[in-house]
Amino acid sequence: MSTLIAAKSLFTGSEWIQDATVEIKDGKIISITKEQYDASTAYHYIVPAFIDLQIYGADKKLLSEFPDADCIQKIYEYCLAGGTAYFQPTVASQSTAVIVKAIDAVKAYKTSVGKGCIGLHLEGPWINAIKKGAHNEDVIHAPTIAEVEEILAYGKEYISMITLAPEICDPRIIEVIQSHGIIISAGHSNANYETATTFFDNGITVATHLFNAMSGFLHREPGMVGALFNHPRATSSIIVDGYHVNYNAVKSAKKIMGDRLFCITDAVTTTSSGFYKHTLVGDKYESGGTLSGSALTQLKSVQNLVEHVGLDFTEAIKMCSVYPARVMQKKEMSGCIKLGETAALVCLNEKMELIKIVAS
Repeated sequence: MSTLIAAKSLFTGSEWIQDATVEIKDGKIISITKEQYDASTAYHYIVPAFIDLQIYGADKKLLSEFPDADCIQKIYEYCLAGGTAYFQPTVASQSTAVIVKAIDAVKAYKTSVGKGCIGLHLEGPWINAIKKGAHNEDVIHAPTIAEVEEILAYGKEYISMITLAPEICDPRIIEVIQSHGIIISAGHSNANYETATTFFDNGITVATHLFNAMSGFLHREPGMVGALFNHPRATSSIIVDGYHVNYNAVKSAKKIMGDRLFCITDAVTTTSSGFYKHTLVGDKYESGGTLSGSALTQLKSVQNLVEHVGLDFTEAIKMCSVYPARVMQKKEMSGCIKLGETAALVCLNEKMELIKIVAS
């Protein structure tokens, strides 16, 4: 038996359809039609479910402190509550021992429950200490090829993205990582404009959290920010909570980068042990009085883009669904609502508030 879900306005990821119905059977979208529309049951909006490529924990369990399947399940539940169907659990710079445990956690989750988890995002420890941000300097280092190959072999099929500072890595290391089909994101980097541009010209297609923990834009040295602005293909994530990046800076970046800019939450959770301690202060997290993480959901990112950055609703949705899907290049995750694809959509009211999520 199939399920019908109607919308006054349906956004497929490429177009809006008014008075439309999505028919779902066995977790797949089998039709999108106007003929079966029932106004009495219709949601105001149906849009593609969101995708979050960087999130560290939820419900007082940070993955680096609780590297187990239960932690990833809690992250998934947090994601669902914020309209996100697909996510990358993320570990900030850690020891090899913790990285191995995080790989084990992703493997355990994906081979049991498995829902929503794209793979593990390793953010460090192969980053530039000058741009370490809140990362623990004791574990930050330039990797050896042997170290990288060992971790990649152990995490085969379970590591999906690695954030590193390309300027501290032997070029052969970058080639090895990419040969495993893993997305490299340039981040926590102090590369100058020319160096960053060279990396973006030669296969690194993504950067981690624009403006944060990267060489900034100066009039005599445009840095990595300037390289991203001027590059025709390089993409970047950005954190739209109003704390990590001023909303006016988001607006400027969006005007320059267009569809090359996408949202992540970079969300953490309350923790009191380990390297990374976070305390919720208002609607952000701090560590020792310093900004240490967001309390975002992707739905909140959409709302902030519309209400504070001034984007239209369509483009805000794309920044949290279509564009991150494009970065990952996985055929089973398009960020769209399409015939034959797995059903992943959110139902919203006229205030852009979540009413229902469908995530097969």
